[in-house]
Amino acid sequence: MSSLIKTLAGSRLLKGDLDLHLIRGSMVLIFLLFGYQKWFEYEAQTLVPFIENGPLTSWMYPVFGLHGASYFLGVSEWLTAALLAWGFWSPKAGALGALLSVGTFITTVSIIPFMPDGWNEAAGFPAMQGNVAFLMKDVVLLAVSFYLLKQDLVRAARSTAERHELPEAARVRARAEAEAAAR
Repeated sequence: MSSLIKTLAGSRLLKGDLDLHLIRGSMVLIFLLFGYQKWFEYEAQTLVPFIENGPLTSWMYPVFGLHGASYFLGVSEWLTAALLAWGFWSPKAGALGALLSVGTFITTVSIIPFMPDGWNEAAGFPAMQGNVAFLMKDVVLLAVSFYLLKQDLVRAARSTAERHELPEAARVRARAEAEAAAR
């Protein structure tokens, strides 16, 4: 077992930013697909119990109406997907997308305690059912969103610091990194 751990730990697959790229790509895909659904009648109807019972979403129907609320969410999700995708190249855009993602999942997780019929009557809490069981995935997606936000903020701070370095200091640092990589 320890040799397997050593082999995997030394693998090129686990070095670098592959994990960050996989997580970012997964979140882009999720937001693209969820955003796409919002343009159809079946999804507008499916959203009713979520929006009506959400403490952070209940304002949407009076403001936008049934379809407007769905379209608003679709546009928001596509904007989040675009910013997260842009984050492959721009940490500041990625951080903004991750911040929107955090907001999205704080909003959806806040619905859980207020969802009618979310807990099985016979088994009681924590035997979730129906829409609550569906929303529980958002707890993980919230954690993933925080991870992306942290990574992009660190990348953005690093690139800002590098832009403000003196040219000579940047050359010295690059030479030291090249020498360390050659060893």
